[in-house]
Amino acid sequence: MQTNVIDELSYNPSIDATHLDVAVNSGEVTLSGEAGSLPERHAAKRAAMRVRGVKSVADQVTVRDPGAPGMQDTDIAEAASQMLRWAVDVPPDAVKASVRDHSIALSGTVAWQYQREAAARAVMYIKGVTAVTNDISLTAAAPPSGTKAAIEAAILRNAQLNPRAITLDVAGGDVTLRGTTRSWAERRQAEQVAWAAPGVTSVKNDLAVTS
Repeated sequence: MQTNVIDELSYNPSIDATHLDVAVNSGEVTLSGEAGSLPERHAAKRAAMRVRGVKSVADQVTVRDPGAPGMQDTDIAEAASQMLRWAVDVPPDAVKASVRDHSIALSGTVAWQYQREAAARAVMYIKGVTAVTNDISLTAAAPPSGTKAAIEAAILRNAQLNPRAITLDVAGGDVTLRGTTRSWAERRQAEQVAWAAPGVTSVKNDLAVTS
């Protein structure tokens, strides 16, 4: 499996695998070393998750400080504010960005998880950013009745998921997923389905990857 993960990292043209180290223990992968950018770090983690038989990925990769002129915190903060204003899937003036040592911290309140993810994605690709901390809160709107049934129906019609292998509990806006999936892609897909339900403010993903 270690060889397969290394080969998958090397196969991806957006990843410089020469600076990454891979350790495997009973299907649990640990990535360490350095990445040239934050998107490259995330790409490495996704690549490892794609490998058959991987049950979990511990991401210990650090992003190299660019050490280049024009990459000061003030420059990054200005760029982050601009990117958040330009992002069509981030509500206007809902998210603020602060920067320290090339690391961006996002704060504010939005209505949906996809908007939280969109805000992080908008600033991730700014040159010089080494980390993004997403502290954006979700509005705690009362979930409508039938939330559990709606999520179960969405799982049932999703071609990527096996509804017989997934169960869920719903308590207010909190959803817990249990059961098994055949891959990390399925596990992530199930989580995204749960987040799409109105009123959901947290999703605990306890699905185990069994491949």
